[in-house]
Amino acid sequence: MAVAAVAAVAAGGLWWWAVLRLVVAPEHTGVLEGAVAASGWGLSLLPVHVASRASRRGEAVRAPDRAGSPGTSR
Repeated sequence: MAVAAVAAVAAGGLWWWAVLRLVVAPEHTGVLEGAVAASGWGLSLLPVHVASRASRRGEAVRAPDRAGSPGTSR
């Protein structure tokens, strides 16, 4: 758990460094800063919040049985 926290802080720091360089001195930035800033922004768009609470706790999650649902045909 501590390794993941350190990695997350390091990645966040790297992203902020790239964004600040792009804002403060855009004429001195290169492809690396742009790629880091764009990839960090792109990762923020991932829907990581859609996992159910049960699956995050390690419990088995079973799909609901749709056989008796109205409006379904087989």
